[in-house]
Amino acid sequence: MLKPPELDADETLAGRQEMTSGNASIAYSKGRKGDALVVAVSCQGEGKIKVVVRSAHVSFSQPCVADKNSTDYNQVDLTGADRNGVASVEAPSAVRWSMTIGHGAPVHEEAPEKG
Repeated sequence: MLKPPELDADETLAGRQEMTSGNASIAYSKGRKGDALVVAVSCQGEGKIKVVVRSAHVSFSQPCVADKNSTDYNQVDLTGADRNGVASVEAPSAVRWSMTIGHGAPVHEEAPEKG
């Protein structure tokens, strides 16, 4: 079973897509101003999926392999994460995928971890 990826504890869930195949669109809720958008995708099957977030003017591709579940976390620092949006996925029918969308603090602004 291909479960949607988990977010970090300090990230807020904005949208989720359970395992599916083929093309789909996932609506997500707005975050706080200054938040980064986190788009995490898991996929399995031979092919490549393309994710487009039009409201954020961002897109990326992720290769998927037949016998392995691969997960990519993409954090996008952008203006517009404080608005609702939709992530569109183009995927071959042979590829199963799931997605989690969240909001979190931009990576470059994180304080160093205290040991």
